[in-house]
Amino acid sequence: METLLAGLNILTWLLPGLVFSYLLLSLILTYVVQQIPRNPVDDIPDWGHVTDTIIPAIDGRSLEVWRIEPDAESRGIVVFAHGWGRNRGRMVERARQFARWGFTTVIHSARDHGNSSPKRLMNALRFSEDIEAVMKWINEPVLLYGHSAGSAGAIIAAFKNPSMVRLLFLEASYAYTREALLSLYRWVNPVFGNLFGPMIVLWMRIFYGKIIHEYSPGCLAEHIQMPVMIIHGQNDRRFPLTFAEKLKEKFKPDQVCSYFAKNAGHSDSSQTPGYPAAVKSFIDQYL
Repeated sequence: METLLAGLNILTWLLPGLVFSYLLLSLILTYVVQQIPRNPVDDIPDWGHVTDTIIPAIDGRSLEVWRIEPDAESRGIVVFAHGWGRNRGRMVERARQFARWGFTTVIHSARDHGNSSPKRLMNALRFSEDIEAVMKWINEPVLLYGHSAGSAGAIIAAFKNPSMVRLLFLEASYAYTREALLSLYRWVNPVFGNLFGPMIVLWMRIFYGKIIHEYSPGCLAEHIQMPVMIIHGQNDRRFPLTFAEKLKEKFKPDQVCSYFAKNAGHSDSSQTPGYPAAVKSFIDQYL
């Protein structure tokens, strides 16, 4: 009996310490996951007339931007937004395809990415602010293309600036932020994702409030006015195909089309054989 009481007494002291340690570690991880990884891509435009410049961000900081004009008359301007941890080089191959169709292409690095200014705690809303800064700099309606986290920023920017976006492309996107983050953390490491993922998402909900849900692509879809193309790899392990299918259902049927790339993962749908024809068909139909 005395041994049992002693064990319970130890547990009484130990349990609060374990809970405190878990909460503290998950709080630290909440900060860390918004800073890493950083995997810039080394690719540069090799066509047309390239302007490499710096423009102001919304907070007075700066964004690095490429604007590439085609040799012939331009059909319009396409803005490309890269995903988490990447940079403007990630979107060069996609921009090269649009350039073949005669478009001016504009590619930027979000804050805290590439050589743009540092910014702590980047998120989809801040990605959208950078997209808006680029559109303000261009000062005319554009086609807007976002990949992964950049797609979340793109739909927010389109929601807030409907008159400035003619067509919207969402590649490797998702419907709801919470399930996307949990899926991403489990993809990184199942133990990490299952043990710490839910608490990290809860800390984000505490810090950011309702916007973490209200600015989810699935919540904004019904308010989007322009035609939308959803592009997704069927073998995407970070954001499963079901995420894209769920998002597609949130748009009006006559407003949205999709290209689900066979044998493609999170970032290589644009490298599949069917990608150029599918995207060009969408552009020709709606532009």
